[in-house]
Amino acid sequence: MVADKLSRERRNKGLRAQPFRSMLAGEAARFSGENIRHQEGGVKRRAKTVQSPRGKTGRKNARTSVNVAGPAAKRTRGESDSMGKIRVPNDRYYGAQTARSLIHFNIGRETMPPELIRAFGILKKAAALVNQALGKLPPEKARLIVRAADEVIAGKLDEHFPLHIWQTGSGTQTNMNANEVISNRAIELAGGMLGSKTPIHPNDDVNMSQSSNDTFPAAMHIAAASRVAEALIPSVERLRDGLDAKARQFADVVKIGRTHLMDATPLTVGQEISGWVSLLDRDIERLRLVLPGLYDLAIGGTAVGTGLNAPPEFGERAAEKISELTGLPFRSHPNKFAALSAHDEIVFASGALKTLAASLMKIANDIRWLASGPRAGLGELTLPENEPGSSIMPGKVNPTQSEAMTMVAVQVFGNDAAISFAGSQGNFELNVYKPVIIHNFLNSVRLLADACRSFTDFCVAGMELDVKRIKENVENSLMLVTALSPKIGYDKAAEIAHKAHHENLSLREAALKLGYLSEKEFDEIVRPEKMTHP
Repeated sequence: MVADKLSRERRNKGLRAQPFRSMLAGEAARFSGENIRHQEGGVKRRAKTVQSPRGKTGRKNARTSVNVAGPAAKRTRGESDSMGKIRVPNDRYYGAQTARSLIHFNIGRETMPPELIRAFGILKKAAALVNQALGKLPPEKARLIVRAADEVIAGKLDEHFPLHIWQTGSGTQTNMNANEVISNRAIELAGGMLGSKTPIHPNDDVNMSQSSNDTFPAAMHIAAASRVAEALIPSVERLRDGLDAKARQFADVVKIGRTHLMDATPLTVGQEISGWVSLLDRDIERLRLVLPGLYDLAIGGTAVGTGLNAPPEFGERAAEKISELTGLPFRSHPNKFAALSAHDEIVFASGALKTLAASLMKIANDIRWLASGPRAGLGELTLPENEPGSSIMPGKVNPTQSEAMTMVAVQVFGNDAAISFAGSQGNFELNVYKPVIIHNFLNSVRLLADACRSFTDFCVAGMELDVKRIKENVENSLMLVTALSPKIGYDKAAEIAHKAHHENLSLREAALKLGYLSEKEFDEIVRPEKMTHP
């Protein structure tokens, strides 16, 4: 039940990768294998007969009933919420509502993204500072909340956030998970007793001036905008620059073009790669275009958008504080009713991710086609040989970076479909698909950023040309005949191409046999390097 190793994300703005996986099964098993009755005097558990599964795996994962009057009681503490009391593990900062969620929503393996947990830390810190400035929260309480929130932001408390994506659609239990963890950690910092809610109460203090209905969408936007701006765009820019360097390096190498997978007129390798660069330039602009919408925050809307139980200026001031803490231009959403009931900004942003994925799919496929072979394919590109490609064919090397990139693109397309469906399902004052929306969005951002980095480092950087193969393909292409059309007309040029193809002749040989041009005329007109521009 310890956090997994730090991921690449920690090196990028201090984020951790999900550290909850190994902990999760045991976490849920503390609760879900037992029948629980909540009574004011404590939790009573009825023994439940669990049939032992067969095999080693089954025995390893079998759950047994816990007698809380025995050793288990020493490992747990009593916490309470509006439903009554429940036992909570002593080594966890979360409280009753998180424990109940582990029982009732032990669904799948997907847990809340670490980027979202970090965003909650930022939001709770900002809220505490604003509540203090407004005279609602005593300075000592605000100081304790801020200290605990800083640990959440730094990823030090990741293992205390075990909840699944598949829970209440408002994300209420994750908001309470954050409130409980920050509350209990603050209590510990103050020398108090975990679960006592003194001196820091999870609802009254950590959640002051807030509702799950405005904090969760605000955290969604903080996480989404931060990762697009700070992780994805730089990664795409780096890939773009890597390809641009190759376009410049190979600017003057003439190659045969291809349309419909068939030979076409010549162009330069630099021109071909410049097309890929332009796709990414426009994708980067689209990613920047979606950021302003993601910078709008729902905080201050509380339950339904009216701002009930929050000071009138709380939303504006909280957004300003979040902007100050993150260095990004977050601001209060101009209409909180829209901010709570729909997530069009994330749907729109997901469209930009999908478009980027489409560009990357095209680029990766082009590269692996051009590198196909090495002897029976196109073979115009040579790619870095990173790892063996076959367990049976010695010496085989495959375009694995392209394969990884195209799989990522497929996943992003699927994520976008889920986001689009979920985003359309806002009913009245609340959209209750928030967790699945942010889960898929951040998954897309993470996959795209990682894939661009990997593709740049292990494919594009070491990509070279087989100049001999490229020259042979150009010289053997029948489509060079296109240059003859202005001189002898389309029909005669087509006759030359067909004769060369069917009789296995060169274009030059076919043209001379038909008598449509002299040797000198053919050599002056059919010059591939001159066919790469108007």
